[in-house]
Amino acid sequence: MPGSGPHGVEVPAGLRARYSTTPERRNWLHRLPGLLERAFDRWSLTLEPMAGRTAFSGYGAIVVPVLAFGRQAVLKVAFPHEEAAVEGHALRLWKGRGAVEMLADDIGDCAMLLERLDPLHSLGNEPFDTATAVWGAIVRELSIVPDARPEWASLPSIADRLERWSDDLPATWEELGRPFGRRLLEAGLEVCQTRGAVGRRGGTDVLVHTDLHYENILARPRADGGFLAIDPQPAVGEAEFAVAPMLWNRLEGLEPSNPEAALRIRLDALCAAAGLDAGAATAYAIAREVDNALWYAAKPHHERELARSVWVAGALAAR
Repeated sequence: MPGSGPHGVEVPAGLRARYSTTPERRNWLHRLPGLLERAFDRWSLTLEPMAGRTAFSGYGAIVVPVLAFGRQAVLKVAFPHEEAAVEGHALRLWKGRGAVEMLADDIGDCAMLLERLDPLHSLGNEPFDTATAVWGAIVRELSIVPDARPEWASLPSIADRLERWSDDLPATWEELGRPFGRRLLEAGLEVCQTRGAVGRRGGTDVLVHTDLHYENILARPRADGGFLAIDPQPAVGEAEFAVAPMLWNRLEGLEPSNPEAALRIRLDALCAAAGLDAGAATAYAIAREVDNALWYAAKPHHERELARSVWVAGALAAR
């Protein structure tokens, strides 16, 4: 597929490489120029390059800086998948509080028009103390309680996910040749059994951004200030489920003399900033990292990521 799309949009090379690997992905790449063309025509968009670039990309979407409705915005067109299908529902529920504002969307094309943030300034650029305070404030804003709006019905349940893991994790662990110790698997299963749909007792359900790490929190334009979340991968459940991605990122910044203790201190700081329960956050992070470890174990050339997930889960289980 040629790199140049309609209106001079240059499809990022990394996105083209990632989505040239299967027939389904190649078909989406082939369709992408038409999807962009429709969005430009539908919303009367004008391309406005940023930092010399006509487009940016995450793992599975192209993001194009544009002018729309008299303001700076970005057009996001995602590869069709389960998380992309419900992203717009979550953004509509948040209404720009704690998360990027959605100006318009087309569910059929997985296209959204979003307010413009700074793709070159994420929370990863900030010192950890600053990042912790910003992250905590965003979690508080995002943790809205379900109401009568119809968008809630489409969002998946965290408790249901853990219930599925109760069956899937041990089966996958066996199929993959027991890639890590049984004790760690059992620690993850205990969380699934006590916080899954069957075993859970109490707790408050809210809308959760399940991938709320440093790079998914971007700065607003300098005149406005502040940070907002992007790419939510939304689900409904306890807010403590959101802590884990902040733990498995930026591990190089942990105190080298005792990184396990430093990781647990980091978790406590994040929970204090967001008003969360550290025990629940620890439990969810263990289960999530056990699931991550099995995902990495099933993929070639992911030994480093597998070791990272096993280490994080083990450090937290030791608490």
